[in-house]
Amino acid sequence: GRYFPKRPKHMLVVEANFDSQHLATDPIEHTDQPAFATELAWEIDRKALHLHRLQRTPIKLQCFALDPVSSAKENVGYIVLDLRAVQEKKQAPRWYPLLSNKYTKFKSEIQVGVVLETDSKALVDGFKAKEALPKEGKASALLSRLDPKSIVPVLNEEEGYHQIGPAEYCKDYFVLSVTIVFATQLEQLVPSTTKLPERQPEFFFYYSLLGNDVTNEPFTDLINPNFEPERASVRIRSTADVLQVYLCAQAKLQIHLCCGDQSLGSTEIPLSGLLKKGNVEIDQHPVTIEGTFILVPPNRAKQKLPQLPLDMAPTVGVSVTLQRESLSAQPSVPLNAPSEPKQPQEKVLSPISGETETLQQRSQNVPSQADHSSANEATESEVESVKSEKGTKLKEKADNGPVAGSQPKTAGASSSSEPVLAQKIVIPAASHHFCLSIDLRSIRSLEVGFPINCILRYSYPLFASAAPIMTSPPVEVRKNMEVFLPQSCCTFDFATIPHQLQDTFFRLPLLVELWHKDKTAEDLLLGTARLQLSNVLASERTQFSGGNGEQCWRQTCNETVSVTAAQGSGCRIAELSFAVTLEDYGLVKMQEVLVSDSSQCVGAGQQQHVPQTQPRCAPENHLQPRETLEYKAALELEMWKGMQEDIFENQLKKKEMAHMQKLVEEWKKRDVEREALVKKKVTESTVLEEQIQKTLRDIDKREQQLFSAESELQRVKKELQAEHERNLQELQDSVRRAREECAHQIELERSKIKQLEDDKLHLQQQV
Repeated sequence: GRYFPKRPKHMLVVEANFDSQHLATDPIEHTDQPAFATELAWEIDRKALHLHRLQRTPIKLQCFALDPVSSAKENVGYIVLDLRAVQEKKQAPRWYPLLSNKYTKFKSEIQVGVVLETDSKALVDGFKAKEALPKEGKASALLSRLDPKSIVPVLNEEEGYHQIGPAEYCKDYFVLSVTIVFATQLEQLVPSTTKLPERQPEFFFYYSLLGNDVTNEPFTDLINPNFEPERASVRIRSTADVLQVYLCAQAKLQIHLCCGDQSLGSTEIPLSGLLKKGNVEIDQHPVTIEGTFILVPPNRAKQKLPQLPLDMAPTVGVSVTLQRESLSAQPSVPLNAPSEPKQPQEKVLSPISGETETLQQRSQNVPSQADHSSANEATESEVESVKSEKGTKLKEKADNGPVAGSQPKTAGASSSSEPVLAQKIVIPAASHHFCLSIDLRSIRSLEVGFPINCILRYSYPLFASAAPIMTSPPVEVRKNMEVFLPQSCCTFDFATIPHQLQDTFFRLPLLVELWHKDKTAEDLLLGTARLQLSNVLASERTQFSGGNGEQCWRQTCNETVSVTAAQGSGCRIAELSFAVTLEDYGLVKMQEVLVSDSSQCVGAGQQQHVPQTQPRCAPENHLQPRETLEYKAALELEMWKGMQEDIFENQLKKKEMAHMQKLVEEWKKRDVEREALVKKKVTESTVLEEQIQKTLRDIDKREQQLFSAESELQRVKKELQAEHERNLQELQDSVRRAREECAHQIELERSKIKQLEDDKLHLQQQV
């Protein structure tokens, strides 16, 4: 290098970067003429060199100044070399000025020589390896003359196989099988702008196997695709070597997800990995390619879909197997006899001797899993029963409800007394069983001028309690003391819809009244406290097991609120500490609850025997009309009508339950679809946001580069302007001095001429 400043306590080093590979020189002293004397080399083949030249890959040399004491590294400048200008013949080194030079007062330069050299040692090794190849036999000679592009499978319909390669040489039999096992995240392939059929669309996988079009069983749910794994097999007559050449020359196996005649996405599976040259693995056991492959949308839809993360990408599980036909008869893989009927999940594209039971057993397990999952969904959609003794009794009353409701009607025909009918409350199917515990723990910071006998009282419309809840007995509270309230915890069991519970808690706070219990006068209302029950909904949810092992959730909230005065300015007179616990036991299984006490049930049971006992105890003159055939027929007709009404009512309730069940299932399905759509939209928005942020970062980086380049340009412009002005001033000064010298010289010459003329005149006068 040259034109560097002297920095005695620093070292110089040059780092070279090419194709993400970094090389560096040894550190040398930072003098005005540093001598690096280092050769940096990269090994590269001609194909890669040609590719780098086409892509204009640069060679960047960066010069750094190192401080050995503090290990600080300062960027002095850099040089960019063009790979296209490098030649194989040796060229003279050139001086390159440092760009973005830190030393602005110095025009530092580095002398660099670049040359391409041929690695002769690699050629010798390659030549020796080529000489060590074995002699070609008859099979090798046939393979060498065989053009991979000319190998075409020919179907032999009589014997049921595809011939690949010359028939006189290729006489081994193979079975090639493709199985589509599962698929996930398929909804990501459907862009928001793509219109699918209005009715329930059917989706299926399609691929071509040796010219045979194969489709699997259609399915309708993209979010949870449920289809049986199907295996498509073809019988091949060839040899392992020819088959290996054919698979390497063929295009990849393309599998498409279709809806009608529209392809939503596809994936490619390379078949060249099934057979490797010189590998005898297929003679011992089947060779398989299996895994999860990402489905890519077609070009027209790919432009509208952003790049998705790997965990959200749509995938399909595929297994490709190639085996010799003789291996399929081994005991380790049992076969079905050829005469046995094929299973629905088995697709044989060319006749083969048999098929394995492994896939059949696996696909036979699928319906059971599907039934199990559907049963679970039905169980979830049903409303779960309240796991308490009270709920069990209510359920028993509900089961006996229709009988108790129909029998009093019969008694009413022969008795003047009105039957006591059990009142039924219908619970919505989406209701949950909730248990809310409110514990009013303590009163403190009392700011009243006298000690009080404290009781707390509250009521809430959601609990449907007629009488208010009160603490008992009264406790004495004084200033600057905290008193814990006795018998202040109350638990409410109720059934309601979750969003209705949330709306009620947010809309209606719990008002707790602070009363002073006076023995000699009336009770005095001192103040009220507002308890926001909605805060318990925002607390952390913990899971616990119910009485029958079902999954339940619990939320607990501990807070302290102020008690404001009931009269006056509403200032704080005390503080109330409380705890609220909300337990969710899941969906309620009972659809109807009988609201009737035990006395009513007993009365109804006694009335069942009225038609039998009352006629015997009454006088004959009153019972004679009721013993007529007309009265008995009318009574029987009324009993039949009541029975038919009960049957009709039960049928209506069953239909209502069935329709409600369908609505719940449909709502759940739509909810899952909406959640998947929202999740997809959020993912797309996140990816787009990342792309926008990346673009903004690139724009900011580009703007900074432009700003630095503009600053550098302004600096160079100012330097050139100053140098131009300096040169112009020097030129003007030189011209001015030359003019002054010329004028002075002219004056001297004029004075000399005048003197000579005077001398001449004087001489003439003398003559």
